Amino acid sequence: MSLIVAGRFTTFPAAEAAAEKLYAGGFLEEDVNLFFVNPRGQHARQPTHDTHSAAGAPPTTVAVSSHHTRNVTAGAVAGAVVGVVLFSAFSAALPSVVIAAGVGAWIGARIGASVGAKATAQQMSAHHERVHREMRSDGVLLSVHVCYENQDLAAQLLREGGAVDIECASGHWHDGHWADFDPTRAPMPFAAPSGQRMI
Repeated sequence: MSLIVAGRFTTFPAAEAAAEKLYAGGFLEEDVNLFFVNPRGQHARQPTHDTHSAAGAPPTTVAVSSHHTRNVTAGAVAGAVVGVVLFSAFSAALPSVVIAAGVGAWIGARIGASVGAKATAQQMSAHHERVHREMRSDGVLLSVHVCYENQDLAAQLLREGGAVDIECASGHWHDGHWADFDPTRAPMPFAAPSGQRMI
């Protein structure tokens, strides 16, 4: 596991200027990485570790709409089939069978819609609950791979560079980025002096 100190900025230019301060302070390019963190509830399912990988939210609305349409269609088809089978069994005239199919389709669609609405409500409730638990604010995160001796310097340079929040973490630093960054986990604020930190 690696020690990581990170600062949140509101713009890329501000984060890039702070990165220059880190380089001037002796940090290597492979130990500094910046990337965008999406607003709460809009994080991609896969881990994000650069300026492009966090773009876009999971298609929650599309999935819900698709399931709802599928339930209504399935209910309508099932209702129509049941109506035709029941009236055909009694050797009813063709107009009666057609009417029975229409009525069955309407009833089946209503049942499918209510089942779909219930499933949609459960999905949306789970989504809102997850978003409510997320504590990380959006913005540009400038992360720095540090050691125990230089983590205070990294935090100081981030603060001087205008970081809104500064956090510390224990994670995997690989190929110049924070490989296991999880945007849904609450950040641990960086506290000075060193004795008060959890790392």
